[in-house]
Amino acid sequence: MNAKTQGLSLRDLIDKRADETPDRPFLVDPDSADLLTYGALREAVRALGQILAEQNVQPGDTIGYAMHNGIDTAKVILGLFYGGYLATAINLVSGKNTIAHVLTHSRARIVFCQAQTRSLIEEAVALNPQSEAIELLDVAAIDFQLPAPQTSIKHRPGCDDDGLLMYTSGTTGVPKGVVLTHGNLIAGGTNAVIAHELTAKDRGLCVLPLYHINGLCVTLLGALASGSSLIMPQRFSVTHFWDQLRSQKGTWFSVVPTQISYLLNEAVTNGHVETGLEQVRFGRSASAPLSPDVQQAFERMFQVPIIETMGLTETAAQILSNPMHGTRKIGSPGIAYGNDIMVADGDQRELPRCTEGEVLVRGPNVMKGYLRNHEATQACLLPSGWLRTGDLGRMDADGFVFITGRLKELIIKGGENIAPREVDEALYSHPDVIEAAAFGRACPQYGQRVEAGVKLRDGSSLEPTDLIALCQERLGKFKAPDSIHVLPELPKGPSGKIQRTRLQDLTA
Repeated sequence: MNAKTQGLSLRDLIDKRADETPDRPFLVDPDSADLLTYGALREAVRALGQILAEQNVQPGDTIGYAMHNGIDTAKVILGLFYGGYLATAINLVSGKNTIAHVLTHSRARIVFCQAQTRSLIEEAVALNPQSEAIELLDVAAIDFQLPAPQTSIKHRPGCDDDGLLMYTSGTTGVPKGVVLTHGNLIAGGTNAVIAHELTAKDRGLCVLPLYHINGLCVTLLGALASGSSLIMPQRFSVTHFWDQLRSQKGTWFSVVPTQISYLLNEAVTNGHVETGLEQVRFGRSASAPLSPDVQQAFERMFQVPIIETMGLTETAAQILSNPMHGTRKIGSPGIAYGNDIMVADGDQRELPRCTEGEVLVRGPNVMKGYLRNHEATQACLLPSGWLRTGDLGRMDADGFVFITGRLKELIIKGGENIAPREVDEALYSHPDVIEAAAFGRACPQYGQRVEAGVKLRDGSSLEPTDLIALCQERLGKFKAPDSIHVLPELPKGPSGKIQRTRLQDLTA
């Protein structure tokens, strides 16, 4: 962790920014032009603390937030950190059954919501009578201008206190609640600062939801850790993306691969104006592997370098990143920043370079554990401090990691392992393919056969047989899909990752 933030809680960091640069912009809404300075941020989070104290909410209590992005949403989240509460992210696209589980398992007392999210939370609460005592507070009714002296918030959280509870997407089972301390969260934000050389002069564009670890730790806490500012629209918009960067002088942005594909498709269809974007230093990609063909096409089109990275909810986001200068290796999420990375065998012993194994990570950003799930915590968090990621990969001689797949997603055909990503990248090499995901299906002859789902550009005349031929040319007949299913959308989890397991059901 950076020496300037080591040992701090998020309350300490907010106070530090407000004391040193009270008039510096922190958040700006590109639609309303509303602006929040660091000084005003501290006033707002203290006001929130006073409101919760008056309701007899105790430090450490679980408080949920179920809101779309915006300045008020950031005030609530940071206010919960500031007051020493356990901020619990409610993923708005995870479905009411999953939300009901999160509310019950987390034992949330209060949930902050908005007019457009309240009914969803009410429906989730109604699914479980144990959750009916939860109080819903509309953020629009919160007076962030209340005079709130610091003495109204008696508890001062420490670096090792729990700060965030965020549930994994649960694509392979019941979602697990990841507990991250204040120190974990600051380390996660600081890792982004170090890797991307963020300074107080930067202004990021936050288009990923704050109920997801990428949007929260990389963009919001990355800005806080660097003392810089953020453009905070309510949601990602393909048509407004570049105008938001242009009008607010944004210098960087963080997106996921599907958003990169949509931005590229929009530019191919309607053109792109480069004027006014000279200050944009880079974009970063995370949350899922980025196809090399898509990355290269994006950089050619927009003349903006894409820094591929990798992170996990369990590590407060970023663990790997390509360097800002020197060698960037297309197809790799990069090298370690702020934590250690090891590629290990089944007994968690380090493997020689260029040998495939499971990727392990160790550092101050690694989670405290899974909430009330000792068995799952023990399974992935080793006594040595290493966290098992479940990702397969190899590390080259320069320390760059190449992810080859997930342990649970490998396709085993005739006894041979096939990494779905190999097939994905072959499909993405065709310019008409916007989304692609390979998966295995049971087969009496080979054990499993290779199939894939794709989404094509509007108006494309591409046939599945054309894509199968392309894969056979690039991968050989054995690894090429036997069937390709053209779909209007590929199923995605709450973090935006394509869900291969759901593809099996959709295409059965």
